[in-house]
Amino acid sequence: MKRAMLAAGAMLLSISAQAEPFGAVPARQPFVNTLSNNVPLAFGMDADQTARALGQPLQYVRGRPGNEIYLALRNIGGSGLIPYRHRLFLQFRHGRLAGWKEDYGENWMWE
Repeated sequence: MKRAMLAAGAMLLSISAQAEPFGAVPARQPFVNTLSNNVPLAFGMDADQTARALGQPLQYVRGRPGNEIYLALRNIGGSGLIPYRHRLFLQFRHGRLAGWKEDYGENWMWE
């Protein structure tokens, strides 16, 4: 029993010796490492790559094949009463992402 206690105490001491001292500021990470999405949108992506980057399927809005506009409804959450969704419109030219625009829409509560 004493050996187990001594082993546990030695392990805790070794762990605490490796940790940063109390009050020390942790090393600062680059801004891109702190983003919530790990694959940002980039010009030139195709529709499948864009859907994977956003983590949701795209909905066709209009346009000829290769030059379409798609919609991604992003569920932001909101309060428990009212869901909050952002609409993200994605413009594709020649099958590649050429631009995007976020539409916050009208807030009906303040009208």
